[in-house]
Amino acid sequence: MNKLFISLLMFSNISLISAAETIETEAVEWLKAYLQIETVNPPGNESRAVDYIANIFEQEGIEFNSAESAPGRGNIWARIEGGDKPALVLLHHSDVVPVNEKYWDFDPFSGEIKDGYILGRGALDMKGTGISHLANFINLHRQGKKLNRDVIFIGAADEESGGNFGVGWLVKNHPEIFEGAGLLLNEGGSGYKSNDSIVFSVEITQKVPVWLRLTAIDTPGHGSSPRSTSSVSRVVKALNIIWNNPFPPRIIPEVEKVFIERSGGLDEPYSSEYRNIKESIKDPIFMQRLQSFSASAHALTRDTCSLTRMMGSSKINVVPPEAWAEVDCRMLPDRTTEEFISDFKALIKDTGVEVELIMSAVPAISQTDSELFLAIEDFSKNNYPGSRVAPSVSTGFTDSRFTRGLGIQSYGFNPLISTGDEYSSIHGNNERINEKAFRQSVKDLGIILDKILY
Repeated sequence: MNKLFISLLMFSNISLISAAETIETEAVEWLKAYLQIETVNPPGNESRAVDYIANIFEQEGIEFNSAESAPGRGNIWARIEGGDKPALVLLHHSDVVPVNEKYWDFDPFSGEIKDGYILGRGALDMKGTGISHLANFINLHRQGKKLNRDVIFIGAADEESGGNFGVGWLVKNHPEIFEGAGLLLNEGGSGYKSNDSIVFSVEITQKVPVWLRLTAIDTPGHGSSPRSTSSVSRVVKALNIIWNNPFPPRIIPEVEKVFIERSGGLDEPYSSEYRNIKESIKDPIFMQRLQSFSASAHALTRDTCSLTRMMGSSKINVVPPEAWAEVDCRMLPDRTTEEFISDFKALIKDTGVEVELIMSAVPAISQTDSELFLAIEDFSKNNYPGSRVAPSVSTGFTDSRFTRGLGIQSYGFNPLISTGDEYSSIHGNNERINEKAFRQSVKDLGIILDKILY
């Protein structure tokens, strides 16, 4: 264990024994230290984060478990027992995306506070949320009140690379973690200001990843003597068909609600077009404008495929016997993966290209009438008068794709109210979180938890 890590642990111990500090103040100190632990994925090294959280649990007398899915790929979990209602899971991932330090104005792993912001990679995605979960979990333990349900804390590895060393691995190898779980909080939604009012976005579903590999085999040869077909030309033909034949647009009810909600913050003609999105998508000109205006909004209107990787020959003058390409497809969650792949194969059936499924998920939509969702709505009404709760649909995917597959009502939500400027730093440069907003989010999460735990 290096000297820096030891100092971080000692620092956390000092904050723990300071009885005068509020849980929000402790959370700030924990987050500062957490951001200093480098868990860039790849390779991840999430066991460093596990050691840090484990030390805090030990100081608090909280029983926990941890396991590595691979060397250095650590996961940690703990449970506070309560009544017989379906358990609540507080889930976060400890890995972060890579940084290019030359484009940052500060050390990405400093964890320092400057100009009212806590600085560092993972501040928003999603170590800040993880510490908010941790602080409230510890507070529940300290209070020792009888709960109406179990509360489960999970710090998982590998979300940024698909979750197969994190939640995906835990579901397969430690299913007991999720025993009795019915509700879950994860990343994906938060608070923001729109026309001087506050909107709390709650992610209730996401487009389903369907990652495909296209492979073609044909006669190899010398580049000086082109044949009528080749492995490369077959793959290129298939990709060209996919590119020029986008899947037809359609609007599922959850997406329609998203567009209607967003319409209030737009100028005409987009405001009217968003409110009437079912009709708007029938206009090809609107769809072209929408893709330029907001690629993420456009992606909510149809199944999509992005051409991301391909490989042919290792030499410029060799026609290879095999070529392949990979496409990142995202499907709206209103049909099965099998149906989507069938349509995909039909589109390129005459190219001689084989289609292989790399990865997919179970389509699922979380309900908006669950105890947790209703508690968020009640919190919004009572604590931020004039605010509203808006269900959202993510074009990307999170670890909720695994938990929804277990039948757990999973929501992407953190009551953090931040600015768009801060959100733009997620996966970007100069990632940071407003200290005042973070403190308030820790407190607000506690209010929400009280509503469903007592």
